[in-house]
Amino acid sequence: MTESITAATDGSPAAMAAVKWAADDAARRGLPLRIVHVVDRWPYGVAAFPPPDWAEFAARAGEQVLAEAIAVATKYRPDVRVTTELIEGSPAKVLREQAGTATELVIGSRGLGGFVGALLGSMVLHVAGHVPGTVVVVRADADRPHGEIVVGVDGSAECEPALAYAFEQARLRGCALRAVNAWQRPVYGLIPEIPADIAEIHRFHQRMVRDKLGTWREKFPEVEVVEDVRSAHPVEALTEASARAGLVVVGSRGMGAVGSMLLGSVSRGVLHHAHGPVAVVHS
Repeated sequence: MTESITAATDGSPAAMAAVKWAADDAARRGLPLRIVHVVDRWPYGVAAFPPPDWAEFAARAGEQVLAEAIAVATKYRPDVRVTTELIEGSPAKVLREQAGTATELVIGSRGLGGFVGALLGSMVLHVAGHVPGTVVVVRADADRPHGEIVVGVDGSAECEPALAYAFEQARLRGCALRAVNAWQRPVYGLIPEIPADIAEIHRFHQRMVRDKLGTWREKFPEVEVVEDVRSAHPVEALTEASARAGLVVVGSRGMGAVGSMLLGSVSRGVLHHAHGPVAVVHS
């Protein structure tokens, strides 16, 4: 894997916000930034009848998009080495390949049609769910003061890569890390809830979170950690926490709450509803 940050752009406001986010992260990590634009030769899926001169037009437009992106990145972070590349192919396939050769892939949450077409459409969900490593999804309004890092914690081994990424981000930013564990009350049907049982469930989750964070606290002693264990739906809890966060970090799948899909229900829900950037970290 190449030590670099890759940002994908199609010139949309969210994509430009992603370029700035990526430049910021590249500066923090001391890594180069690579900005890519994908030219889809068959944008309508009709390979037999391409529009006249489409490839030439798309290439010229793509070069302009990249020129604007590198101008934004270098003005925002002049200390970062930035390169660009125009790539022809299917956006989904190209971005999967790009993610496999970079430290992280940063994309906008909504594009002009080249990447997503609609708010968190199939392209964003596909990329976030199917590529290796870390994918950061940035909204157009991501230009705001950095807050704490929020990470979702459950009892699964799959959340370990998310914890590693979240602790590193908190260290690089010099901010606090909020570890959110949300559990839902058991359904007793017609039997009333027993307060003692509820309290014991809460204590169990507190112990689990404390144990889960133990090793990472030792590795990152400089990071202030806030243990946030609450009775709520995980998507609701992480979305609420995202309002004061600079970044929300989730695993791609996990035990129970996240489900068995490649991109589980919690990850999908947070991508849809979070107030700021979201990093999906694959194991």
